[in-house]
Amino acid sequence: MTAFAYHRAIAPMLWVFAGLASIELVVVHLLVSFWHPRVALVLSLVSLAGLVWLIWAIAVMRRRPVEIAPDALLMRTGGFNQVRVPLEMIAAVTAAGNERDRSALNLALIAHPNVLVELRAPLRGRRAARRIAHRLDDPQGFIVALETAISRHSREGGNPFILTSR
Repeated sequence: MTAFAYHRAIAPMLWVFAGLASIELVVVHLLVSFWHPRVALVLSLVSLAGLVWLIWAIAVMRRRPVEIAPDALLMRTGGFNQVRVPLEMIAAVTAAGNERDRSALNLALIAHPNVLVELRAPLRGRRAARRIAHRLDDPQGFIVALETAISRHSREGGNPFILTSR
């Protein structure tokens, strides 16, 4: 199993977001407490729970890398999202372009993606994503490793595929 980190590319922007959320928690809820103390307490507890979850999701990014297994690709973004894609479902892997594609599942969150995995068929779930975009720390290494894994998988009895790299 080969692992690829993404926390150096995505986590800093999310930490800034968490800092801004902390400031919002203090300032806005303090102002609301002047008019409605009970409402401010409820809002503060909900916001604090959301902030704790955000900090946890960012903190686990280092421990939950993107992984290429012998039979599947596991795309993760910390505690936010995880998608398992069988290697035979992957049609192509490329460096991500500048276009904004509505059919893509963007796991880069607030960063600009640098890797795009195109699928043969849409993913099952609430969104029928035909592409998965991510921001990895080593995009070229990921593309080479994924192409190698798919080649090995197809030689061992998987479905034939077409790969293109940019």
